[in-house]
Amino acid sequence: MTHAMLKGSNVPLQATTVRAVLRWTPGQGVPDVDASALLLGPDDRVRSDEDFVFYNQPRHPSGQVWRLGKKRVAEGLTDTIQTDLSGVEPSVGRILLVASADGVAFDRVTSLRILLYDAAAADAEPLAYFDVKPETGQETALICGELYRRGEGWKFRALGEGYSNGLKGLATDFGISVDESEGADDPMSAPRPDPAPPAPAQSQSTPDPSVSAPPVVGPDQPTAVQPLPEVSRPLPPEQPAGVPAQPAYGYPQQPAAQPAYGYPQAPAAAGVTGAQSGYGYPQPVTGAPDPDFRLPPQGPQFLGR
Repeated sequence: MTHAMLKGSNVPLQATTVRAVLRWTPGQGVPDVDASALLLGPDDRVRSDEDFVFYNQPRHPSGQVWRLGKKRVAEGLTDTIQTDLSGVEPSVGRILLVASADGVAFDRVTSLRILLYDAAAADAEPLAYFDVKPETGQETALICGELYRRGEGWKFRALGEGYSNGLKGLATDFGISVDESEGADDPMSAPRPDPAPPAPAQSQSTPDPSVSAPPVVGPDQPTAVQPLPEVSRPLPPEQPAGVPAQPAYGYPQQPAAQPAYGYPQAPAAAGVTGAQSGYGYPQPVTGAPDPDFRLPPQGPQFLGR
């Protein structure tokens, strides 16, 4: 069962190892929040500067209190302090759970909540939670709650007490010595080492390297002329070709202008040359006889009986 707590209320803890989670909603103008812890002795002050667990000193020398660091979850960002209550030194009566905003006022931090979990129960519901609301909005550090001894056990109390002078001012109030002189070896004077993890980048489509992109041609860059695809064009209309006349089989043919061998030829027209002779037949007389014509001499004639 999860206890929704009000300011000043408390709840007993059965768990021996407690995880205190600070959670807030990031956004435009929202500062980064850091979780820290102060281990207080019988006089409600730290026994030494080693009793301060924060971003530059993330683990107590006893090993029982340590900072897990920031995470991004579905509800926002978190920073976590874990404590093994069964191993805390008897001289420690209270453990303050603190949130600081690196000098930025908490009126710009939205949905700040502290949740307590049993660290030995994986994926369990929180034991308790408290919505931390600053009283003036100008606080730059807040004591969100405290783990304190009660008899043989431990309890958690919701506080929400603010400081306007930041984490250094709060730590100084509980006995932490801060040396701000130049070159001082003081964890409080060192810069914060770990900002909140960045938001995951949106997934973008990755071009396939196997697919070559078309070349980009600038305004002054000549473009290679690509040959046009061959296009079939219609043939010109057929022209009538001179085809020799074929014989009409089974029918009389037209007479060819050939000489009729063995028959008298018609006399050629006047002025027409190249008339063909009819071989074997007398030729027609075409003019006056030649006065110088003589028969060839003939030999003896043999008469038959």
